[in-house]
Amino acid sequence: MDKKIILLTNDDGIEAEGLFALYSALKRDKKFDIKIVAPDKERSAVGHAITVFDPISAREEHRDGKFYGHAVDGTPADCVKLAVKAILNKKPDILISGINRGPNLGENIIYSGTVSAATEGTTYGIPSVAVSMDNLRDTDYAYAAKFTKKIVKMVLNKKELPQKTLLNINVPDVPEDKIKGVRITFQSSAKFNDIFIKRVDPRGRNYYWMDGEFVESSNEDDEDYRAVKSNYISITPIHYDMTDYSNIEYFKEWKIGK
Repeated sequence: MDKKIILLTNDDGIEAEGLFALYSALKRDKKFDIKIVAPDKERSAVGHAITVFDPISAREEHRDGKFYGHAVDGTPADCVKLAVKAILNKKPDILISGINRGPNLGENIIYSGTVSAATEGTTYGIPSVAVSMDNLRDTDYAYAAKFTKKIVKMVLNKKELPQKTLLNINVPDVPEDKIKGVRITFQSSAKFNDIFIKRVDPRGRNYYWMDGEFVESSNEDDEDYRAVKSNYISITPIHYDMTDYSNIEYFKEWKIGK
């Protein structure tokens, strides 16, 4: 029986421990053929950017003396494109983007390279999942990797994802016995309250560091932010068709003409 091809990528870079934890968990299953194509360095918050005016380089990456994957001088979306169209001999059976260091919740999703890599996978008809941990510090990815492996097996065992839809998974950073369960959630309107810290360089020029804090705008149990903060794993189905179908008729009534 042919092994199922699993493509792993991320936006934290190919050396990220979250990616390695996921690779290690999946590699133990002899039914899987794991392929890694990931950025050569951190590319967080680049959204769905792609490289069109410069060449994209890729090199073989080794870990502990063994071939590990391909490191790409490009964005997460570039990595998926290059993997599917140039590096891999066969189309992956599933794509997993992560495990990301830091959550991808609420409006933050639109900036996420992690989610964008999974979105790119769906454009090729590949069942795709983005996985993130709710912690920006070094953390233990073991449980998140185990849970992701469970989702991988469910998807590969004919739990088909709807067309153009990916799963955005966020795992609370608490011990496994503190996880209360899983919630199927909607994308909340939680967002960063941006703060720009102004400084002056040695030549007298102004520059700014962006900072801020995540602000919750509602407290519904089935929103992604509230679920994770309540120690539930959040799984949000999202898709790249951005059409606001609910308002099409409203705009037709404008009778704009030419």
